[in-house]
Amino acid sequence: MAKTLTDTRPIRLKGRSFLALVLSPELPFTNWLERLDDLAARSTGFFLGRPIVLDLEGLDITQADLKELLGELGERGVRVMGLEGARGSLIGANMPPLMKGGRPAGDIEPEPNPAPTAEAAAAAPAQEKKPEPRVEPQRQASSIVITEPVRSGQSIIFPEGDVTILGSVASGAEIVAGGSIHIYGTLRGRALAGSVGNASARIFCRKLEAELLAIDGLYKMPDDMDPNHRGQPVVVWLEGDTIKAEKLA
Repeated sequence: MAKTLTDTRPIRLKGRSFLALVLSPELPFTNWLERLDDLAARSTGFFLGRPIVLDLEGLDITQADLKELLGELGERGVRVMGLEGARGSLIGANMPPLMKGGRPAGDIEPEPNPAPTAEAAAAAPAQEKKPEPRVEPQRQASSIVITEPVRSGQSIIFPEGDVTILGSVASGAEIVAGGSIHIYGTLRGRALAGSVGNASARIFCRKLEAELLAIDGLYKMPDDMDPNHRGQPVVVWLEGDTIKAEKLA
């Protein structure tokens, strides 16, 4: 007996992108894990609840090495959601999946069924063909402005461009931007600029008391900062692999 379909509405499949932190382990893993522990100790809760992608490009490791590394990260509360740059043979059972791309995704349209034959078309009742809706592309904003202070525990994440905060950023708060970060008040929390690979991004703040500064994945902790810059208006930028800072006039 043929099953009759009573609800002809299609199931809508959507693509969605989320901002994940990318960690690039280095050999030997023991030394790299010690540096990771140092970062976690100096910035409490930095990895808590964050989706992490491991970039394994160029690493000559075995599946056993990868399994051990994932176990070490799991014990530290680092939740790995996917792997990049890994050979397929490295991916074992119960390991995170291999990921590629990471670009924004739109709606996913299922493949249409094959066209009916002439006999089936003749037997089927005539249906009025509805015009296809026209979808106009939307231009993404290149910057956002936050008019209120960012409180402890809050995260402002904007990978598409610059973030401007008209107030202050409290301790325990976080700003993540694909471009530059402008803070017109005191920066007490964490500021991560150039989060999608923008080495030319900068961080500006009226009063520097940050828990962590980062540009394009390179970070600086409070005890690494020049004490003369504490409490001062500062601009921070990346020069090669070094984070530089100077006072603003």
